[in-house]
Amino acid sequence: MRSMSRNCLTKNTRTIAGLLTALLFAILAAPLGAQTAPQSRAAQGFGPAYDAAHETILHGTIQEVVTKHASGSPAGIHLLVAGPQGVVDAHLGPFLSKETKEALQTGTSVWIAGAPLSLHGKQYFLARQLNVNGHTVTIRNTRGFLVHPDDGRTAKIGKIALFELNGGAR
Repeated sequence: MRSMSRNCLTKNTRTIAGLLTALLFAILAAPLGAQTAPQSRAAQGFGPAYDAAHETILHGTIQEVVTKHASGSPAGIHLLVAGPQGVVDAHLGPFLSKETKEALQTGTSVWIAGAPLSLHGKQYFLARQLNVNGHTVTIRNTRGFLVHPDDGRTAKIGKIALFELNGGAR
């Protein structure tokens, strides 16, 4: 019996030693073929980077409302806005309220606070705030992340919670 357990122990030791050698070889070999990752822009996240340092205000007239996605462009609604600097492609994102979408009509004057972006060889203007017909809508927060419109659900939830906190119906 003793020789059998010694033989089994020897086999297990050899297997473990082989695995450790293979692991060590893999660890040592990996950096030899590794390449550095390309430099990425800060605040890239899931969409194009927003550069708040270059934020400006665009004044102009809506020439076209583009709702169909073009390959290589940021997803969501785009406005082609004619202003003193020519026609600018302003990206508004996919989260506009129904009322805001309805207000976006050809010929309507707008001002848009945002930042320019070059993406795939094309120039875009990432909107942070949009003012149309005297109403200002926040498209992105100050860090450039797209925000959802307040459709009233938050206020309703708050009223329900307050109602229940006060003991419900009486």
